[in-house]
Amino acid sequence: MKSNPLSLFQYNFRAPGSEIAGPVRYAIGQSVEGWVLVGRSQHGLCAIFLDSDAEGLCAQLSNAFPQVEREEDAESLDRDLRQLIDFIDKDVAEGVIALDIGGTPFQQNVWKALCAIPAGQTRSYSEVAAGLDAPAAVGAVAGACAANVFAIAIPCHRVVRSDGSISGYRWGVERKRTLLAKERTQ
Repeated sequence: MKSNPLSLFQYNFRAPGSEIAGPVRYAIGQSVEGWVLVGRSQHGLCAIFLDSDAEGLCAQLSNAFPQVEREEDAESLDRDLRQLIDFIDKDVAEGVIALDIGGTPFQQNVWKALCAIPAGQTRSYSEVAAGLDAPAAVGAVAGACAANVFAIAIPCHRVVRSDGSISGYRWGVERKRTLLAKERTQ
């Protein structure tokens, strides 16, 4: 996954605090990183989840959007799902996938900073906080990483502890380790 995700994703940030335009349609497939779910609102992909099984993906979607109607729609989301799986599996980034990104103003700033970290490189939580001119906000940076609903597209896997060790990751520490190793070898 050495490709620059900017070549595949169009990052559209909603006004902070604004609600998602539902329903959220979703599709599930498999990649080398496990099961993948893409969720689409009326304005773009609103979720990219990874898990070891399809049931876990559906639970993540329900937890992320509890008040929004969700409906499986594999047929109309096949292209988005295939593009994403090709990106994960083969480092191929063809076309553009629009993302519909919510969050608070601070979360959005953190996610923008994460997208600026080149593939194969890492930053510590404190480096990200310092880059946002908020050096005391290390915990808030970690919280924004944990709130990220865009696996791969917003690369929170590139954020590590100050000593370089790998810590928590919404989709599992081993998956984080694998993603980083893959980026460093390509």
